[in-house]
Amino acid sequence: MQAVAIDFETANESRTSACSIGVAWIEDGRVVETEEHLIRPREMRFNPFNTAVHGLRAEDVAGAPEFPEVWHRFARRLEGRLVLAHNASFDISVLRHTLDDYGLEWPACRYLCTVVLARKAWPQLAAHKLNYLADHLGIALDHHHAGSDAEACGRIALAAARVLGLERLGDIAAATGITFGQLAPGGYSPCKGGNPPPRRRRLVPVI
Repeated sequence: MQAVAIDFETANESRTSACSIGVAWIEDGRVVETEEHLIRPREMRFNPFNTAVHGLRAEDVAGAPEFPEVWHRFARRLEGRLVLAHNASFDISVLRHTLDDYGLEWPACRYLCTVVLARKAWPQLAAHKLNYLADHLGIALDHHHAGSDAEACGRIALAAARVLGLERLGDIAAATGITFGQLAPGGYSPCKGGNPPPRRRRLVPVI
């Protein structure tokens, strides 16, 4: 199935302050193209904490287009694809709030949080952060650069599907109990993790 992984970086704590977006297009079980676009937020206020994370400052995006122009470059291509995001509650929230801020219609799509997926595929790992998983899987990552983060997210989803013995990303819900999130002009519902993996029983020696 066709999918797309997305990642946002924000200028400050507001969900409407997207300053960069990464998009990784997935077809036939592989990442075929990755994009990264700078975005000029409506409010050019860069929190020092955010800048310390991703390195972007107001002067870096001063000449960049605002969100609607960037969004229209690929919004139609996104339709019908499964959207992937690592910690999707954040990225989908940024998308929803920024679309609302500009009076743009929400797309109709399903989405999957790859943190939730990774917990199913690798329950033995101590953490499921993007950089931790990338290191575990040998995926190149320039962390908090949106294009690199989006590509790593896509590659993690594909690796998880292989670990779970699945041929298609669309089979994940039926195989794992994960409920895909839904986004549509009329509203949204979150991605849910389904049943947790069974806990290993601790063997108690018989005396």
